[in-house]
Amino acid sequence: MARETDLYLPVKNYLENQGFCVRGEVLDCDLAAVKDGELLLVELKVSITLDLILQGNERKRICANVYLAVPQPKSMRTPRWRKILSLCRALGLGLLTVSSKGVVQPLCHPVVQPPRKSSRNKVLMLKEFEGRSGDYNIGGSRGRPLVTAYREQALQIAEYIGDGRQRLKDIVAATGIAASPGILQKNYYGWFQRVEKGVYCLSAQGFQALLDYADVLVK
Repeated sequence: MARETDLYLPVKNYLENQGFCVRGEVLDCDLAAVKDGELLLVELKVSITLDLILQGNERKRICANVYLAVPQPKSMRTPRWRKILSLCRALGLGLLTVSSKGVVQPLCHPVVQPPRKSSRNKVLMLKEFEGRSGDYNIGGSRGRPLVTAYREQALQIAEYIGDGRQRLKDIVAATGIAASPGILQKNYYGWFQRVEKGVYCLSAQGFQALLDYADVLVK
């Protein structure tokens, strides 16, 4: 497997089969999953490196349930792999391998410590996760801007405005997005134009966004 994105779907399917809801690229983490309110994070890489292990260890500041996922090596009986497994266990990190056929094998599981007060980063991660209506990003991908909860709300507003002009109060009522005033006024993506006080239409960039993210708007 030459790309991190090749690992994403097998790992996603593996976790979904265990009852997790999965999202890709959540706050710089390749994959986030939630089950019964518990958060699980996975970092995907095409090879096991010190940087990956350090990244996984950093993720444990968000939650204890952290896995690393890499392609399955030709042999896991080498001294190097025994040391890697020993290090992951010592750090409390889980390790998954993915075969060329997409079969996921857990080599070790995270050491999940007793529950403690949620960290600010964990709260932010769960808020972003729950703010998304679906999984529109492939973990480890680069290219199209990520579909964050904020971008998804902006797209819903743009879809409602369409090729017409809409009043702010109607936008809020129709979309149910309480943050609509701030999204329209800040106009972070340049998708909206203020026609007059409290009335908005789409810019050329807004119409293009509806085309670029048509898959997000299909329900």
